[in-house]
Amino acid sequence: MNHEIWDVHTHLAGVPGNTSEEKLERLLEYADRMGIARLCVFLGMKWNYDPSPEDMRQQNDDVLRAVKRFPNRAFGFVYLNPKQTQASLDELNRCVRDGPMVGVKLWVALHCNDPKLDPIIARAAELKAPVLQHCWDKITGNLPGESTPMDMAELAARHPKATLICAHCGGDWERGLRAIRPHPNIYADIDGGDPTAGFTEMAVRELGAERVLYGSDAGGRSFASQLAKVYGAEISDATRRLIFAGNLKHLLRPILSEKGIKL
Repeated sequence: MNHEIWDVHTHLAGVPGNTSEEKLERLLEYADRMGIARLCVFLGMKWNYDPSPEDMRQQNDDVLRAVKRFPNRAFGFVYLNPKQTQASLDELNRCVRDGPMVGVKLWVALHCNDPKLDPIIARAAELKAPVLQHCWDKITGNLPGESTPMDMAELAARHPKATLICAHCGGDWERGLRAIRPHPNIYADIDGGDPTAGFTEMAVRELGAERVLYGSDAGGRSFASQLAKVYGAEISDATRRLIFAGNLKHLLRPILSEKGIKL
């Protein structure tokens, strides 16, 4: 049975190409093979854990050029560094309020429960932009500023009106899903790790089908391995449709509507 598929989590890095446009073109070729209609793209050609304001702007410019080339296939999320509060707010306004981007990407510069995130999350909520936060809970130890789902639960409690996406569900998804379960404004992005049995079923059982999103982490992970988490799960087809596209459409509809984009 055919399903419309929107991918909430992709990158230009790890994909062949000399320019951001070439990389997204190749990524879309791979997506076409797997029947994926739309991609959310963030981070530019050269990643930095703790980017300066100039580096942030460069990475976002990479993504802006790429999505401008393929406006009907890709949405951009602005990459921000909460250590650089004013620069992040400026980029949020430049790329989302005044530009085509529709969401926010936060990575590993600072734990997401830090109060320095508060003005950024509040502004994103005003703009109706979902915030996708990288979260891991590694047995080998996280990076110094790397967030866990427990950190994200604290952030969600402070910002109940913000739309937050927990990327990777912490890797240790059994703990991660339980940590975010009490907060209805956190959605689970099930991308990244290996397609282990039971992950998607637990996400649906603990959070409800409406809070689970398909993502791949391509080009760091293959589309196929991450699609397997949803196609191979013991869930209803109606739930599968929500995870593949319905839930992400629901999250993006307010900001797309404001930008005059019809789904």
